Amino acid sequence: MWIVLGFIAIAVTFINLYMYATGKDYKLAMALGLSFTALTLCAEYSLVSEWVKREDYSALGEVPNFERALWFVTIASILLNIAPILLERKNQNN
Repeated sequence: MWIVLGFIAIAVTFINLYMYATGKDYKLAMALGLSFTALTLCAEYSLVSEWVKREDYSALGEVPNFERALWFVTIASILLNIAPILLERKNQNN
């Protein structure tokens, strides 16, 4: 499930950037991109929680590798989704 939500988050983030580039209202796409990123993290947390309940220690051994990737993707998602707001403010100041 987290993979599906992650791909949706990526797709909506690119829609957000496209809408900004074409001058359309991008704020809903931005909110959706950040929301799907949060849902992806919740789904991943649920998956790890299931591994703990089942005492699947071999699967839990892979969690540190996922952690780094999730941190990177989450930070990238936040930066990409708020980039239009930051660019808009920069253009207003000039």
